[in-house]
Amino acid sequence: MALSIDRLHDDFGAEVSGADLTRPIDDAVFSAIRDAFDEYSVLVFRDQDFDDESQIAFSRHFGPLEMTVDSNVGGGTPIADISNVDPLTDLIIPVDGWLSRYNSGNEMWHTDSSFKEVPALASLLSGREVPPEGAQAQFASMRIAYGNLSQPEQDRLEDLVAVHDFAYSRGLVDPELLDEDQKISTPPVRHAVVRTNPANGRKGFYSGAHASHIVGWPVEKGRALLKDLVARAAAPDRVYTHQWRPLDLVIWDNRCILHRGLPWDKARYRRIMHRTTVAGDEPAV
Repeated sequence: MALSIDRLHDDFGAEVSGADLTRPIDDAVFSAIRDAFDEYSVLVFRDQDFDDESQIAFSRHFGPLEMTVDSNVGGGTPIADISNVDPLTDLIIPVDGWLSRYNSGNEMWHTDSSFKEVPALASLLSGREVPPEGAQAQFASMRIAYGNLSQPEQDRLEDLVAVHDFAYSRGLVDPELLDEDQKISTPPVRHAVVRTNPANGRKGFYSGAHASHIVGWPVEKGRALLKDLVARAAAPDRVYTHQWRPLDLVIWDNRCILHRGLPWDKARYRRIMHRTTVAGDEPAV
């Protein structure tokens, strides 16, 4: 099984072909995929007709999987349902309902599970049913943006620690969105602002919507810095925009990649997306 790799952006991202990931793959094929993951940070595979069982099986090649955050819609499984379709009725959910508002938090630049003590390594998102327009996914590299900082700017970040808080990020959508039990289940955590990929030694900063403030700094000063870092990474010419096709699988490195979903006509078009998230193996501080 020979893999073909084609760049998606000048700085990061690649489309990989030549593998059916819904079937068992050998160690050599996965090793090539893992090397591409560390090199390109975002990988796109077309025509991968996953069900949940096969997606979970492939995802576990990367390591143990996270369980979903309890969002009052059946937390505690390896599959996060990022859809606007009720799995019980097969109908589009109300656009002004709680779940739609909750999922709209995914439209902010973020990195998955940075609000956990051990943040995620990778996310794998399967496009089971996609709208004909809108709903693109966008990706930006904090590693590339870090490399474009001046040496004094890099030095300034080196010893900083940020607080990441799921209640803070969802509060940007609606301060009343989470109940107290949900807030208690995801307490704030601390992570270094600069992270290093152990596979290749490359550094990147670590920010996003879940990053609330800098430890030891006035809150608003810290938030201004964290937002500025996101803006630098997500400058228009540094963003890869993925136009979904049915049965796409997109994998990204949460240690260095920001992502967000773009809006679409949620009352008109169905979207069924299932995500698995690979747990990291150590705290980011």
